[in-house]
Amino acid sequence: MREMTIGKNDAGQRLDKFLQKALPSLPPSLMHKYVRLKRIKCNGKRCQTSDRLTEGDVLSLYINDEFFQPVKEEEAFRRITPRLHILYEDDHILLCDKRPGMVVHEDDQGTLDTLINHIKAYLYEKGEWDPDKERSFTPALCNRIDRYTGGIVMAAKTAEGLRVLNEKIRLHQVHKFYLCLVHGTPSPRQAVIQDTLLKDSKQNQVRVVKKNTPGARTASMSYKVLQSRGKLSLVECELFTGRTHQIRVQLSHRGWPLVGDTKYGTMERNRPYGMTHQALYSYKLHFSQEGDWGELSYLKGKTFQVEDVPFLPFFYDQSKN
Repeated sequence: MREMTIGKNDAGQRLDKFLQKALPSLPPSLMHKYVRLKRIKCNGKRCQTSDRLTEGDVLSLYINDEFFQPVKEEEAFRRITPRLHILYEDDHILLCDKRPGMVVHEDDQGTLDTLINHIKAYLYEKGEWDPDKERSFTPALCNRIDRYTGGIVMAAKTAEGLRVLNEKIRLHQVHKFYLCLVHGTPSPRQAVIQDTLLKDSKQNQVRVVKKNTPGARTASMSYKVLQSRGKLSLVECELFTGRTHQIRVQLSHRGWPLVGDTKYGTMERNRPYGMTHQALYSYKLHFSQEGDWGELSYLKGKTFQVEDVPFLPFFYDQSKN
């Protein structure tokens, strides 16, 4: 038996919400069972999962020691109720419309509420993937986007899907298009731009540097101004390389930072618009007709596009500014 005393910062929570955070290895079904069997008590008495905890409450936990161990990252999906916005799915791949704010993989803070874990939980619930029966394959992401960038993320449900998508990405036969709002009006209105970027991993920041700078990498993309309203422009970008913060850095370097971008823009220019994160969305994906796509040949020439880009209504309201 172990005891936990509720402190000030944990007071006010429902019992079940507290236990989910304090004992992430304890499955929700067992938690409810143990409360019902009085193997989890509050102040020595029977309790309910809906009870609100107060400072000084003492929880008595008559449960196995294994449930006090931290959840392994690869098992985190078992703790998640999947929440996905699925744009497209077949036997081999899954295209998700990731919403801004969700991380794709576990980050430095150990976040387990990630896109890949939601995908694993979804496939596990459907019975399409069971880690206890697989010898080596695990569902995997084929591309990643920043936490506060939204849009299409590709996931492989099978080893063949993963092999083909990774190969097509390497061959630049998967075309990724982004929408963004920028300050000003880019000139010319359409161009291909290339820079050399250097990443500072400690600061998680990227800057444009001279060619042949040690550790720097070439970054290439095209942009096209779709429309300008007031002091803002709606721009479509196609990435030819996949560098960290690439669109944000390359456009900011030319004087057109993204609206809401506090890392590569300025507070002064962003303040009138009230956005706290970059207005950037991976909104369209096109699979090339080129080459042999194997079991994924049905994807050749197909284009997928999200229906809802959150900042578009805001942009179309700017005509009076």
